[in-house]
This record gives sequence, C-alpha cells and structure tokens, in this order.
Amino acid sequence: MRHILRAAPLIALLALAACQTVQGAGRDIQSAGQVIARESQEAQAGL
Repeated sequence: MRHILRAAPLIALLALAACQTVQGAGRDIQSAGQVIARESQEAQAGL
C-alpha cells in the first residue's frame, strides 16, 4: 500500500503531462486544418 501512495504523485504528473501533449497536438492539427481550408478557398477563388 505504501508503494502505491509513493507512486501516486508520479502517476498524476505523468497523466498531466500526457494531457498537455494531447492538447498541444490538437491545437497543431487544428491550425493545420485552418491553413488547408484557407488555401483551398484561395485556390477555388482563382478558378
């Protein structure tokens, strides 16, 4: 039981880091999607 209590802060820290990584990746993907949409609109306007 003591080992679990000692590991709990480490597990919480790793979980928090994973959430931040996923959130950052989501923002990057969203930004890429916006660029693609903008370029697509510009290409269609030029036709």
